[in-house]
Amino acid sequence: MTTLVQSAGAAEPTQFVILQDRKLAFRSIGEGVPILLCVRFRGTMDSWDPAFLDSLAANGFRVIVFDYSGLGQSTGESSYDPRSLARDAIGLLDALGIEKAVIGGWSIGGIAAQIVLATAPARVRHLALIATVPPGPLARPGEQLFFELAKRDNDFEDVVTIFFEPASPASREAAKRSEARFAARSGDRSPDVPVDWAAAQLGDRPRNPVFPAEAVLHALKATNIPVSHIGGDHDIALPVENWHALSGKLPTLHLLTLPSTGHAPHHQYPELCAAFLGFLAQAHGIGCVGMPAAAAKAAS
Repeated sequence: MTTLVQSAGAAEPTQFVILQDRKLAFRSIGEGVPILLCVRFRGTMDSWDPAFLDSLAANGFRVIVFDYSGLGQSTGESSYDPRSLARDAIGLLDALGIEKAVIGGWSIGGIAAQIVLATAPARVRHLALIATVPPGPLARPGEQLFFELAKRDNDFEDVVTIFFEPASPASREAAKRSEARFAARSGDRSPDVPVDWAAAQLGDRPRNPVFPAEAVLHALKATNIPVSHIGGDHDIALPVENWHALSGKLPTLHLLTLPSTGHAPHHQYPELCAAFLGFLAQAHGIGCVGMPAAAAKAAS
C-alpha cells in the first residue's frame, strides 16, 4: 500500500511516497513523457540545475527528481550500492503508477540507471546517461584529484574543477551562472549528504573497472532501447573517453560530448542538453517536443 503525502514549500513542492520500510522524497515538474532522474554522488534533488529541469519540462517531459533512501529528505538506510539506488528508482515508478519512463542518471546515478535497464528493461523508454561510466574495463580511469575534492566541503573553485573546466573563461562564467541559479532557490531544500559518510563510501583512488557488471554490459549490447550519454570533454571523475571506446559496440548508443566542460555538462549547457534529449525522444517516437500537455500526459 502506497501513501502519498504532499508538503508546502518551493515552487515545485516536495512530495513523499511510502515504500514499506522507507519514505522517498521527490518532486515532479511539468507534464509529458516521464523522465526519472537519478542524482550524482553527494547529490540530492537540489543538485540538479533548475535551468536543466525547466528546459526538460519545456521539451515535453514530466521531470521527476528524488532523494535516495536515507539521504536528503528520504528516510531508510542510506547506501551508495548502485543496486539499492536502482531499487529506489523502480520503487518510485511503482508508487507513482508509471509503467514506463525515460530513466536518466548522472554519475553514480547513471550506474543505477543502467542497472534499471538490465533488471527491468520493460520499464525503460530511453536510457539517458550524463557524465557516468559504462560497465567493464575502462579505456581511461578517473583522476586522483576527483577523489581529493569529493571528500571535502567544496568552495566555488572546487565546483569549477569538478564540474566545469577551470582553464576556460567561458566555462568559469557558465559556473557562475549555474551557481546563481542554485542560490536563487529558497525553502523546501533537502539536507546535504554528510561529507564524512559519503567519503567513506568512495574509496581512496580510481578503480578500473568501476563496476564489473557483465549482465549490464550484455544488456547494453543487446537492447533495442535508445541509450544516450552526455559528457564533458574533461571529466576528472568519469572520463567520457570510456563511452567513445564503446562507439560501434553498443547498437543504440548516441553520444554527445561537449567542449571545455567537466562532470556537469548539463549545468554548463542546460538548454542544449535538454533539447538533445527532447530531440532523441521525438526521433524515437517517445514523445513530441512541445506537444500539448493533454496529449503528452496520454503518451505517458
